[in-house]
Amino acid sequence: MSPTVAVFVQHPRCSVQSVNGVIKALGRNYNYKVFTKHEVEDDYFDAVDCVCFPGGVGDSDTYDVLFKYHEHSIRRYVQNGGRFLGICMGAYWAGRHYLNLMDGCEPEQYIKRPATCTRRYYSKAVECNWNGTTDRFFFYDGPAFVGDERNYETIARYSNGDPAAVIQGRIGLIGPHLEAEEYWYDKPYLHKYWHGGSHHVLLKNFFEKLMEK
Repeated sequence: MSPTVAVFVQHPRCSVQSVNGVIKALGRNYNYKVFTKHEVEDDYFDAVDCVCFPGGVGDSDTYDVLFKYHEHSIRRYVQNGGRFLGICMGAYWAGRHYLNLMDGCEPEQYIKRPATCTRRYYSKAVECNWNGTTDRFFFYDGPAFVGDERNYETIARYSNGDPAAVIQGRIGLIGPHLEAEEYWYDKPYLHKYWHGGSHHVLLKNFFEKLMEK
């Protein structure tokens, strides 16, 4: 039976575009269950192999609204061995002020980090080294992951050396938007960095690595 991924969507905070991009990148080898901020059945996550929280335009003030019904269920799910994939805002929500899922690793705004390549939050393509290969990735105020790197595996780094994608146990967090599709690159300064689908392959490989945990 194909593994099941529960994907959170609450547009625009966890956007439809991000959810569609994730599903397109991961492909047809998985079953998908989409849930929103509204209450679900007590056993909703029992047969789920991974919970995915993509990005959007959410901020810290939206957490209590979006997680009113899910906060304790998600924590319990992860504590019982469930997998968690967080992208951009979804990665922030793994931090200590929110779901508090990580040990010795904190998502922090990359735009506020020392020697960052950008101080502006608007959409852009930022340089990252992903498993030894440097490219530019779609970015919209995503996190870097700060802490003792002995506690987690770093998959990608921003140009200042900060981790841009990490795996700790069964938790995978990514700062930039690998799920971005071509229409996201809608400005001339962006479209030249359209990845032609290669970043979807990286996201799928990242996810498959997480699923092996």
